[in-house]
Amino acid sequence: MASGKKSIISSLRAGDRPSNWNPLDNAAKIFPPTSHGADSGVFRFSCELNEPVQEQLLSQALTQTLALYPHMQMVLRRGVFWYYLEQSASAPHVLPEHAPVCSPLYHSSHSPLFEVSYWKQKINLEIYHVLTDGSGAIAFFRALIIRYLALCHPQIELEDEGSAPVYARQEDSFQRYYQKENGPLRPVPLRRAYHIKGPRRTEGGLSVIEGVADVASVLRAAHRYQTTLTVYLCSVLFLSIYDEMYVRDRVRPVVLTVPVDLRNFFPSDTGRNFFGTFAVSYDFTQQGADFSDVIGATAQAFRERLTPQHMRARMNELAALEHQPIIRSVPLFLKNPIMRFAGYLCERGETAVLSNVGRIALPAELAGFVRGIGAFMSTNAIQLCTCTYADKIHFGFTSVFANPVIQRNFFTRLVADGIDVEIRSNEHYMEEEKCNSVPPVK
Repeated sequence: MASGKKSIISSLRAGDRPSNWNPLDNAAKIFPPTSHGADSGVFRFSCELNEPVQEQLLSQALTQTLALYPHMQMVLRRGVFWYYLEQSASAPHVLPEHAPVCSPLYHSSHSPLFEVSYWKQKINLEIYHVLTDGSGAIAFFRALIIRYLALCHPQIELEDEGSAPVYARQEDSFQRYYQKENGPLRPVPLRRAYHIKGPRRTEGGLSVIEGVADVASVLRAAHRYQTTLTVYLCSVLFLSIYDEMYVRDRVRPVVLTVPVDLRNFFPSDTGRNFFGTFAVSYDFTQQGADFSDVIGATAQAFRERLTPQHMRARMNELAALEHQPIIRSVPLFLKNPIMRFAGYLCERGETAVLSNVGRIALPAELAGFVRGIGAFMSTNAIQLCTCTYADKIHFGFTSVFANPVIQRNFFTRLVADGIDVEIRSNEHYMEEEKCNSVPPVK
């Protein structure tokens, strides 16, 4: 960029140095013992540009971005009692896209925990969840895209947006906000949720189906039912699953897990994990299958659980286990089976996951260079990640099942509500091949 103009990225502040190692935060601890198969614990953000990616400039942008996000350059080590993150001297390289979406990243104590790849006009960031959550990844990915486009188009003047210091981004906000609560821990609900049935992909891995729609049309549909976008999408997903349930299976509730960014409730600039979850359950045998009934019950669950009081209690409840002296003193080789069993209990009470990442913004000067941004998450069943860029909302479905009936039901319901959806997929299905309506996507 021309001399005298402010850089898009500030230089490191004096004394702002990364820690050589960090213990895993509370949310990260579950991933090493439970990541397996298609549920690799890896998530992806993908940015589609209006021009081909230049590998050399993307590599240069990655180097510059890592200077401000050194906590991303970590490897996962085994300790006696817990896993921990250690600073790595080996910087990840930009690679042409070479693996399926959300493939495992952690293979050994030397494995980079994130990867930047590209394919034609797309830049992908994949991250193992022990490193950060969606909000932390967006901050890093956003800085990378801005830096890359600034290198590609040096004539563009961009104001310095500033950034939180490195020590703030390395903070474990679970530790900062944890409060010991009196009384026994609440027991884990043992009622089993409905689990989606169907043959799994013979080649393993995930099928990826992405829908793109005008966000204003989705909001209009939600407002017609006097509800929010996330409640509306949860309700559509509930009924999309219900449409494929056997009658005998309807005695079990459909339970959606909804991740929540805790930064919305507790001030934090952390670039590490700082999220919680809550479950929304719907029993079709007791509550009916009318869309208005589903929306009403879902909205009520959001009102009750999406509050600072509930999220604080949930956060403290989960964090309390790692603060128990007895549990802290148990060696890691004994903790891992316990953590896997805890993961099993969570899966037992879950049908699918819906994660609304929210709006991703870039400087207005760069709007003409970016077509869209999508998000995807590994899963052992079905997960929907949504995010919004400019005037488009992206629906990123990942699934281990061979038949995309639930995804098809979901998009069919959106279309019936007056929402035009462009569909992309990494698969070819017989019905879709006949009409060539679903182009392959990388």
